[in-house]
Amino acid sequence: MQVGISIFSTTFNAEAVKFFATRADVFGYHSLWMPEHVAFPVGFSSKYPYTADGSFPGDIDLDTPEPISVLNYAAALTRRIKLGTSIVILPLHHPLYIGKQLATLDVLSGGRALFGVGSGWLKEEFDALGIDFRTRGSRTNEAIEALRAVWRDNPSSYHGRHFNFGPVKSFPKPVNGNIPIVIGGHSPANAKRAARLGDGLMPGSTIDLAAEAYRMMKEECARIGRNPAEIEFGCAAEKEVWMGGWKKLADSAKRARDIGAVRISAPTTMFALEWKPDEITRAMETVANEVIAKIN
Repeated sequence: MQVGISIFSTTFNAEAVKFFATRADVFGYHSLWMPEHVAFPVGFSSKYPYTADGSFPGDIDLDTPEPISVLNYAAALTRRIKLGTSIVILPLHHPLYIGKQLATLDVLSGGRALFGVGSGWLKEEFDALGIDFRTRGSRTNEAIEALRAVWRDNPSSYHGRHFNFGPVKSFPKPVNGNIPIVIGGHSPANAKRAARLGDGLMPGSTIDLAAEAYRMMKEECARIGRNPAEIEFGCAAEKEVWMGGWKKLADSAKRARDIGAVRISAPTTMFALEWKPDEITRAMETVANEVIAKIN
């Protein structure tokens, strides 16, 4: 079972990034993930899709760093661990620009980039950037198609409703000619998107909802004639693991494995809620020995 960790606002600074990245690299963790929000409008009313009542569980006054910059920093500190976004709100970005950013990360890391994407839930964030929230699904689909073209072709072109460019020259190209695009979310639209356009599916919800998303994805694969084995399925640990509950990760990992997942992820807060480097190091090593090494 692969285990990934994400760095949340509560543990973000240069020291923490170096600490978690280097130890995760040595202990055999699969991946390091960074979330994204450009800005939190004050007093937003949009409903968060991962809580029962739609309330946002985070503190909007904490740091929410630009993820690709952090991953470039982590790339210079590590040699093996994969480096991913979890998730970038893709319709907020032009594929030419973010395609260049991801390709640069991929080259600097020796081909270790993973691109987790979603279509977004915070309407007021779209409003602040002048982007129509109602078009986020079609913008996401077009952006994925355009990214494939930018990374693959020389020269590159794409002509769609939202993005229209080319022929253009865009370098560098990814190390292996492509960067895996992992679709976040557990809605029917995201399951369909993963089946049609993704290299992976990564619902950020409960394991039960992740299982439902995986089922929908496989059904869509059957409709379009795609082998679902081509799409890597990972899911998030149960929320009880997130807040200092790393001792429960093994049970969560077994549940994830049983529904077909090859990877489970949780934020770095699972190791400790306070900054205690020795305690966190011991917890990270125990997870490596008891979950990564033993649960297959």
